[in-house]
Amino acid sequence: MRRKRTMSLMDVLAEYKREMNIEGRLKEVEVINSWDEIAGRAIASRTKKIYIKDKNLVIHLNSSVVRNELMMMREIIKSRINEKAGEELVSSIILK
Repeated sequence: MRRKRTMSLMDVLAEYKREMNIEGRLKEVEVINSWDEIAGRAIASRTKKIYIKDKNLVIHLNSSVVRNELMMMREIIKSRINEKAGEELVSSIILK
């Protein structure tokens, strides 16, 4: 028996992500995994931990020099992240 309505695999996955409400979390994981590309290798190598919580990007750093550098680059980093995500994923950056 053949179904009347067939869907492509891409449509099925998009519908599944929408129903399970995981689209936002997948974008967060994609951004975190591409931190080297967004911030650069020098900054990424001195980053201990990075995560997104309530539209805040929290970055734990080893170096006070890098912390100062990121403090001045907050808006640039935020715009790169939101551009990569295709929506406003991060509204502020917290450095620790």
